[in-house]
Amino acid sequence: QVQLVESGGGLVQAGGSLRLSCAASGRTFGAYFMGWFRQAPGKEREFVARISWNGGTTYYGDSVKGRFTISRDNTKNMVYLQMNSLKPEDTAVYHCAATRIGTIRAADFAYWGQGTQVTVSS
Repeated sequence: QVQLVESGGGLVQAGGSLRLSCAASGRTFGAYFMGWFRQAPGKEREFVARISWNGGTTYYGDSVKGRFTISRDNTKNMVYLQMNSLKPEDTAVYHCAATRIGTIRAADFAYWGQGTQVTVSS
């Protein structure tokens, strides 16, 4: 099992940056693909980014491509999401998640954190 705890959310002005962190428990962290998803009020959950088990491959949703960067440190059991050039439409609760397979479907991620709120003001 993997337990995930996100941190780093907050209030930022449009054009600003935030770095989200996700701390994972479990000795098999390095075996998991890790992803970030977000959900805004009244909207469906949206895929943001995914990184392979060794960090060698990353994949991004179209709305964040070129602005967000996902990374991981397997020695620390950590996943990060660097968010630059933030826009008001990036406002959402951001969740990290873990899966054994290379997918971007939320339903295929077995483990989820509780989420961290990101609010971007205009």
